Amino acid sequence: MANANVIRLGQVNGAGDVDALFLKVYAGEVLTAFEGNNVMLDRTMVRTIDHGKSASFPAVGLIDAFYHTPGAELVGQKVNQNEAVITIDDLLVSDATLANIDEAKNHFDMRSIITTEQGRKLAKVMDQHLLQVGVLAARASNVVSGLPGGSVITTSETGAPQNANFATNGDDLAWAIFMAAQKLDEKDVPETDRYCFVRPEQYYKLVQSEKTINRDFGGAGAYSDGKVYRIAGIEIVKTNNLPNTNIAAGSGVRAGTNNKYAGDFTDTVALVMHKSAIGTVKLLDLAVDAGYDMRRQAWMIVSKYAVGHGILRPNAAVEIRNAAA
Repeated sequence: MANANVIRLGQVNGAGDVDALFLKVYAGEVLTAFEGNNVMLDRTMVRTIDHGKSASFPAVGLIDAFYHTPGAELVGQKVNQNEAVITIDDLLVSDATLANIDEAKNHFDMRSIITTEQGRKLAKVMDQHLLQVGVLAARASNVVSGLPGGSVITTSETGAPQNANFATNGDDLAWAIFMAAQKLDEKDVPETDRYCFVRPEQYYKLVQSEKTINRDFGGAGAYSDGKVYRIAGIEIVKTNNLPNTNIAAGSGVRAGTNNKYAGDFTDTVALVMHKSAIGTVKLLDLAVDAGYDMRRQAWMIVSKYAVGHGILRPNAAVEIRNAAA
C-alpha cells in the first residue's frame, strides 16, 4: 500500500519547516493584540538600534540672535549642549507551555487565546513604563543649562478653582488641562502631537463636564457616546496604565529596569505631554518563538522584546497632581 501524500498546513509551498506558517500565525496574533492595546508607543520618540546597551539623543540649547554693528567681527556663539541617554532594559518575556495531550482533548484553540493574552500583557507593561517615565519627565530638570524643565500643576496653582479637586471634578480637571497647555506654550513646545493621558474615572468626569463637550464652549465630543476628544487642542487619551501608587525603588518595580521607572505617583491625576518629551529605544522588537519540545511532549510559545524608555525633553511634559504644592 502506498503512503499518503499528507498536506502539511504549516509548510511554505509544501517544503521546509512544517511549522513555519503556524509561527507566523502566532506572531500575527501577538502583534495584533499588542498594537490594539498599546496607546503610548506611537505617541513618543522611537529609535531602533542593532546592538549596544543604550542610545544617545542630542540635547541642544537655544542660540541667540542680535543686531550686527558694521565692522564687528562675527566669531560664533556658544550653545549649551548635552545628551539624553536611554538604556535598554532586560529582555521582557511572556511564555506559555501547552501540553500536547491537553490540546488534543480540548474543544477550542487555546494557542490563539494564549498568544493574544501575551500581546496584551507586553503592551500593558510597556504602557505602564512609558507613562511612569512621562510623569517623571514632568518632575525633572533639563540636562541643558538654560532650558526649562518639566511642570507640575497642583490644586494650589495660581488661578485654580476654589477647593479644586482634579480627581473628582471634570470642570476643575479641564481647567488644569488648559493650564498645562499654557505652560507648554510658554516653553515654545509645538502645538501638534500633544496628548493628555487620564484614567477612566477622570475621563468620564470630563465627559460629564458641560464645558468640554458643549458646543457653546467650543467643546468636541458626545455625551451620549461617552466621548471627549480634545481640550485646549490636546488629544484626550483614556488608559488604565497611568500610575497611581508609590512605586518605590526595590519594591513594586519590575526586575530588569534598574529602578528607573520608580516614583511616588499617589496623587497623579493626568499627564500632559508632547511626543518629544520621552523616548523609546528598541534593541529587540516584539517577536515570537514557538517550538515543540519532544522531551516534554508540549508546545512552548514565548513572546518577547528588549527595549528601554527615558526622558528626552522634560520641558514638554506636565503632570497634573491632585495635591497642594
